[in-house]
Amino acid sequence: QWPRFKCMFGCPTYGKKGTCPPSVPSIEECREFIKEYKQIAVIHLKKKLDDPEDRKDWSKKTNIDLLKLERGAFLSGHQKAFLLFMDECRICEDCPGSRIECKNLHLARPCPEALGVDVFSTVRKLEFSIEVLTDYKQEMNRYSFLMIE
Repeated sequence: QWPRFKCMFGCPTYGKKGTCPPSVPSIEECREFIKEYKQIAVIHLKKKLDDPEDRKDWSKKTNIDLLKLERGAFLSGHQKAFLLFMDECRICEDCPGSRIECKNLHLARPCPEALGVDVFSTVRKLEFSIEVLTDYKQEMNRYSFLMIE
């Protein structure tokens, strides 16, 4: 539950994107959705940027590339393939803020935190590295989840 609270009280995009709370299913619905999967690929992305503003472009490009992995999994016979972005959805420059008005419904995806996933605990259990960064110039360890079967 705490990742959703961090979205609600601390994230500047809360309520401003169609893939962020409150435009996503309830925590209970998200739990039920995730329980349907037995295979989930954890995709670890490391990046160090000199300018924190560069994160937006990198995130958008990376999430678009990750969608190609989702498509590949789907075309390989994994009809349930569904990607959770490693960051908020940045497909559009100007998000209308609701799923109904989304201009790219076929591309828009939520991030794990929006669904209530504790990324820190999840990846640490799998022995991946992740730390709270104290400076924007530190290397990021970002994670995306490709839900497969």
